[in-house]
Amino acid sequence: MKDVNILISNGVDVNKSLELFGDMDTYNDTLVEFLNGVKEKVSNLQRYKEASDMSNYAIYAHSLKSDARYLGFTKLAELAYNHEMESKANSISYIYDHYDELINETNRMINVASQYLGQTVSPTVVEPQRAPIIKDKAILVVDDSDMIRNFIARIFNDTFEVVVAHDGKEAIDILTTTIDNKIKGVLLDLNMPKVDGFEVLDYFKDNNLFTKYPVSIITGADDKGSIDRAFTYPIIDMLQKPFNERDVKRVVERTIMFSK
Repeated sequence: MKDVNILISNGVDVNKSLELFGDMDTYNDTLVEFLNGVKEKVSNLQRYKEASDMSNYAIYAHSLKSDARYLGFTKLAELAYNHEMESKANSISYIYDHYDELINETNRMINVASQYLGQTVSPTVVEPQRAPIIKDKAILVVDDSDMIRNFIARIFNDTFEVVVAHDGKEAIDILTTTIDNKIKGVLLDLNMPKVDGFEVLDYFKDNNLFTKYPVSIITGADDKGSIDRAFTYPIIDMLQKPFNERDVKRVVERTIMFSK
């Protein structure tokens, strides 16, 4: 006989669920259906997060929320609801910052449900599906650091093309000779030799390029004057070094959303 205390001790509101399902047999059958389908839902959440497709992300967050509410998974329902609302508001930064929290709680409930049902727990970490390579899209990374350029290039190697420039002059040359309009966003360092980031920003301003090539700043500068000055231009975001892969993905995906 299944021990319902396993559910209750892990925060599952069984009594609330029984108001809907009526009896434990029906609840148990629904719990099995949840386990059979939840990993596909998480896989789709991962896929649409990586693609910054907040519309479809919201659909699967809503589905996960509904399942959790029906089954009495109170905390998971709350987290999934927050993700649904924030994705509908197109808050990509929230989704990235709180995604692990959602997945960890989903995995916890998978383990609890499996233990209660007496099932062998299969791996709960859902491998993300690789986003398809978008050959007609590119980002331009402008930084005098080989390490930074190579780091960002590796992150997006399987997603879309990464064009690199060693300084501001090279960046301007690339943009003035790129006729196929593949570049959908620019990551721009501020402190570079020859032509620095502010000179590139001035070039963008003088030639009305911000709407064509949305720009986000990646910089090691931490002085308030430089940061405030950068935000006098219509940049999308600023990422200060050191940063991690998740930070870079968040900023790039937010930046290319503004491309035309």
